[in-house]
Amino acid sequence: MKSVLIVFNQANTERVEYMLDTLGVRGFTFWENVQGRGHESGDPHRGTHTWPEMNNAVLAVVDDGKVDALLTAVRKLDKRNEEVGIRAFVWEITAMV
Repeated sequence: MKSVLIVFNQANTERVEYMLDTLGVRGFTFWENVQGRGHESGDPHRGTHTWPEMNNAVLAVVDDGKVDALLTAVRKLDKRNEEVGIRAFVWEITAMV
């Protein structure tokens, strides 16, 4: 099992939900109004007058076989509109209750 954290501009919320549904990722945790800044070129997303945009985040624990398809879908969405921004991070789940 792998954990996949996807952080994305709020503008991509419906696209991310559609992506998860299409790939059969049923279970996830969703956070709204996540603040941050991309490490290479992203502007801050702080929900302020100066930096008004905000992010959302999704954390899903998926079978190893779904990870590549999920990352491919994230890459496609990022290429569609690189200015909006989406990133995915994967790590191993060693135990789960």
